[in-house]
Amino acid sequence: MELAYIPSPSRGVIHLGPVPLRGYAFCIIIGVFVAVWLGNKRWIARGGRAGTVADIAVWAVPFGLIGGRLYHVITDYQLYFSEGRDWVDAFKIWEGGLGIWGAIAFGALGAWIGCRRRGIPLPAYADAVAPGIAFAQAIGRWGNWFNQELYGKATDLPWALEITSSTDGREPGTYHPTFLYESLWCAGVALLVIWADRRFKLGHGRAFALYVASYCVGRFWIEYMRVDEAHHVLGLRLNNWTAVLVFLLAVAYIVISAKKRPGREEVVEPGAAPAVESSDSGDGDAEGSDSVEPAKSSEDAESAESSETKDGTKDEAGSAKKG
Repeated sequence: MELAYIPSPSRGVIHLGPVPLRGYAFCIIIGVFVAVWLGNKRWIARGGRAGTVADIAVWAVPFGLIGGRLYHVITDYQLYFSEGRDWVDAFKIWEGGLGIWGAIAFGALGAWIGCRRRGIPLPAYADAVAPGIAFAQAIGRWGNWFNQELYGKATDLPWALEITSSTDGREPGTYHPTFLYESLWCAGVALLVIWADRRFKLGHGRAFALYVASYCVGRFWIEYMRVDEAHHVLGLRLNNWTAVLVFLLAVAYIVISAKKRPGREEVVEPGAAPAVESSDSGDGDAEGSDSVEPAKSSEDAESAESSETKDGTKDEAGSAKKG
């Protein structure tokens, strides 16, 4: 008999009058807000303008949602296109089903479009938003709790997750809360990237690559614990192989990038206040940036210099008359 367990919600949607508030969608929305908020602070600390992260997110978030859903539907096509299934369910994103691999790939494409429009480098932007994305994943995983999905093997551990209604035909009981494991892992990844970025001044996309590599490590062992239906290749779930491949690519990028472009690039964005280097700026905190005045343009400097020259001439003339 279990000493304790994590209860699952009796339903994943709350009706506020005629408006349904779905837990899965709510977690995603909160995650996006956190990612934009933290990314904005880190971007300003690196010399960017306030609001740029949000402007680019307008491109990245929709692309990410589309990519995440496409990856899920393609890799789990049997859930929507096999006999007895309704293909229309493939569009019901609120019922769960977003593949992080597709979300990151398509989200990066959307971010690239946004960065091109703003004239800023994508790697620098990716470094700024990397910890926020990890925190967003940590929050978003709680959407699986609302939907009672993506849990692990049966267990009687004190932190076991109680499942009362399963969509895959499994008996109600207590299972490993893999959603919680991944949520805690993603929060740890975010803190790791913040620390490493402060300590080593990561640049040229290496902070983002560190986030990707670190996430893949956790995703591998968490994916191995899951019991939901999935395709297997050589005895491992498809997402395990994806995690291994993406991990190797991320590590290779960090090594090659560090050799070819060491150090951190300077972010130059028109209209931004000059960045302030401090011991706390590495984690993306913008403390102290409010006291920084925007640099004067060359025209302002010339105007001020001209006025000083005129004043000096007048003062000399006045002194000569008095003498």
